[in-house]
Amino acid sequence: MQKETEIKLRVSRETLQALREHPLLKKRNKSGWQRHELFNQYFDTPQRDLAQARVALRLRRDGDTHIQTLKSRGQSVAGLSERNEWDWYLDKPKLDPKKLTDDCWPASLATLDKKTLKPIFTTDFVREKAEIAWGRGKSRVVVEAALDLGKVTAGKQSEEICELELELRQGEPEALLELAAELAADLALMPCDISKAERGYRLHDPQSYAIALPAAQLDPAMPLDDAVAALGWHLLGNSQRLAEQYRFNGHWSLLGDWLQQLVDLRALLGSLGQAAPRASSRELREALDALIGDWRPQLDAGQDDSTVRQAAPQRFADELGQIRWGLFSLNASRWLLQRGWTQGRNERGNRQGAAQLGKWLPRQLGEEAEALQLPRYKQQPEDLDEQLPRMERLLVWLRLARPVLELPEVDRLYGELAKLHALAVLPRSEETLGARAEQAHTVWTLKAWKALTR
Repeated sequence: MQKETEIKLRVSRETLQALREHPLLKKRNKSGWQRHELFNQYFDTPQRDLAQARVALRLRRDGDTHIQTLKSRGQSVAGLSERNEWDWYLDKPKLDPKKLTDDCWPASLATLDKKTLKPIFTTDFVREKAEIAWGRGKSRVVVEAALDLGKVTAGKQSEEICELELELRQGEPEALLELAAELAADLALMPCDISKAERGYRLHDPQSYAIALPAAQLDPAMPLDDAVAALGWHLLGNSQRLAEQYRFNGHWSLLGDWLQQLVDLRALLGSLGQAAPRASSRELREALDALIGDWRPQLDAGQDDSTVRQAAPQRFADELGQIRWGLFSLNASRWLLQRGWTQGRNERGNRQGAAQLGKWLPRQLGEEAEALQLPRYKQQPEDLDEQLPRMERLLVWLRLARPVLELPEVDRLYGELAKLHALAVLPRSEETLGARAEQAHTVWTLKAWKALTR
């Protein structure tokens, strides 16, 4: 068994060609580009038991070589994945179930009849790979860069494969993200947290692709710094999966969900006080402000205008054809991996970062709630939209960390505050202003709100 650490980046055909000649890769290329024609069959049961167990089983033909591979899903966040992988070289192109022994086969599939494993989709692509190596401080980094062009096919359905894979062979995971970010400064690279196997399953059964990542696991006793990392990875990873799925099927609701991840991530960055000095997150906040500033009006306009909704997939494709989405995603991944918010902190910031989440969070939300001054907006509802950032900071924690809070009727608090936020983004009218005043009063009188602000 070996551990595979890699990042996948979706590209256009033009970008794939440009990568071959990119000065950074040319300078660090130690082997030249080597061409391989790869054909892979993926196996599962008719009930997709392997997919549900989060493993992929394939049979690969690479020239005259036949390789059987089992991969676990492992940890995959924001495009950077770590997986366990087992390879067996075979004498003939036929699956050998006897190789799938207990040391690699998931315990959850122990009773599975391996005779029911059948091919369900294929990937057929040309891979050009090269060994990319350089010095990083006192250490050496070796990365296998692979340019893949071909297609995945399931029955009569097919989808193009056009991507850059960077697999770490030697060095630290940060080096992968550093290399990818340097390339993304010149070329449109989209971190893509979906494997070729997942694409095949998605074609085989569109409902099989899980868009949302599992919820971040938070605990009242965990340090705030750990909570920030968990929530940041969750929101960034979700944004990338939603971007990929919206690119794939163009469902309008997915675009709104994608934007919500960005709004939540921006609110998270703005809620941390001295635990995250503003200088440490300035570039990310500015990138998020630009993305949100461009896309929020589009989402608002599309609620009542079908032409905006119909034009959105092409507009999003144009977004992905520029460098800013990929560069933001990769820089955010680096920031999270390196815990960039801890850099340049003073002692008070260090104490806040080490504080237990269950103690820090009620104080933080209480301060935000007090500053919101809801009674004022019962009388002046026209000014409520100026409080959108503060409400978003409250909502991101109430949405993602509700189980940590010991507040009465906390679910109701989240729901009623979300209604107030929705009213605050609507255009001002006599009707909406009246609804704002009434809803501000509703939130202010909630037991949970009173508990926060006492």
